[in-house]
Amino acid sequence: MVRDSKQGELRPASWDEALAKAATGLGAARAQIADGSEPNAFGMFSCSKATNEVNYLGQKFCRMVMGSNNIDSCNRT
Repeated sequence: MVRDSKQGELRPASWDEALAKAATGLGAARAQIADGSEPNAFGMFSCSKATNEVNYLGQKFCRMVMGSNNIDSCNRT
């Protein structure tokens, strides 16, 4: 399901369309972080029940791909 605008209704979409919208959104957030206009455009929450390897990949994606240090987990609870 995708929306054509922020206020739009959800509608069915193909996998290709849904993945393209997700990639566009992630790219826009990364661009805002890179140009400094919105340093908090992306954040990630990881799960303490996931494996160390999955959490490691998550933080690597957040820091290296997205350029954000905004990563948190529920490990401290």
